[in-house]
Amino acid sequence: MVGRTLACAGVYSLLVLLLASCGSRAPQQRPTGVAYAGPLTLHLRKDLASKSAPVGTASHGERLDVLETRRRFVKVRTAQGVVGWTDSNLLLTPQQMDDLRRLSESATKLPSQGTAKVYEAVNMHSEPSRQSPSFFQIPEAGSVDVVGHRATLRVAQNPSPPPVRRTVSSKKSKLKEPKQAGLAPPPPRPPAPPRNWLELSRPRAADLSGPAFPPPSAPATLEDWNLVRTRDGKTGWVLARMLYMAIPDEVAQYAEGHRITAYLPLGEVKDQNQTKHNWLWTTASDGQHSYEFDSFRVFVWSTRRHHYETAYIERNVKGRYPVQVEAMGFSLVLEDKDAKLYKRTYAFSGYHMRMISKTLYLPPVLPEVRASPRVESSPSQAPAGGGGWRQKLREWRKRWIGR
Repeated sequence: MVGRTLACAGVYSLLVLLLASCGSRAPQQRPTGVAYAGPLTLHLRKDLASKSAPVGTASHGERLDVLETRRRFVKVRTAQGVVGWTDSNLLLTPQQMDDLRRLSESATKLPSQGTAKVYEAVNMHSEPSRQSPSFFQIPEAGSVDVVGHRATLRVAQNPSPPPVRRTVSSKKSKLKEPKQAGLAPPPPRPPAPPRNWLELSRPRAADLSGPAFPPPSAPATLEDWNLVRTRDGKTGWVLARMLYMAIPDEVAQYAEGHRITAYLPLGEVKDQNQTKHNWLWTTASDGQHSYEFDSFRVFVWSTRRHHYETAYIERNVKGRYPVQVEAMGFSLVLEDKDAKLYKRTYAFSGYHMRMISKTLYLPPVLPEVRASPRVESSPSQAPAGGGGWRQKLREWRKRWIGR
């Protein structure tokens, strides 16, 4: 009996030493979910506070292990073992990453509507919305291909509160009635009110509890977004007003203040020792439009006068992407009087142009980055190794000694 007790004590001491040596290295917390870094560079902080010290970064698309959530903040771990906190709005779910990949694959098949440049660095978003993650930044003076367009409702960042109605004090001034020398005759009896006097007396005081003059509902404002594609295949949404089409200035000067939405070359023209191009372009007037252009024009270079001239122009149309160069000319998608889209193909030669076909057009459906639930961890899963080496020691003691 004594020997068995001594053996158990020896085993117990050995376990204490082993667990104490292992206790210096904290066990890793078990992940409860998976997320991906949304921005180009995701900064991780040591704590929830915005002024907390940074502990590391993660690149766009990098896989992260979700460890814990507190309100809208998520504790994640990178593949290098860096653990930190970030905002859940900056993370993408696996579903959203798949949508981004499918959008990029579909955009590679779309024809370019022209090369656009940026004056300054511009963020590329996963959705046509300012609130969506920005996963890439077009550098200053960088160029991209415009392949799509969408007009979306603009969400107000800081909506103005309704005006406060000023109320008049209910205190009545106490005025002394003037003394009269004699009794005045009683006033005549007022006529009886009509039976529907309640309806006639509206609005009542209770109906005026809100603002005296409620603000008129502001019209919904649309924002123009362009789907763009970089040279290395990245695809995303950019605010259209941040882009300008890189058409030559000698042609762009004829835009008449309208925004150029697409431009394509229609062959070369040799003029002495210089080479010029004929151009097809589309423009949109100022205002909010769901379509891409309301006018298109063909410019040709005159070898006799040595400047550009208009060979054809058509206004007051509702045009959609894509605008394409065909074997004998070009094609556009225009909305007809029956509100349907038709692809019109035009033959072009010199100054002469004529429509050769008109067919019903069904626009392709681009994959969208669907809104996913916020990245969350499951509260039912406890982190592995909870309690540290002391808890393990108690479990071993209970198993071997029974107490």
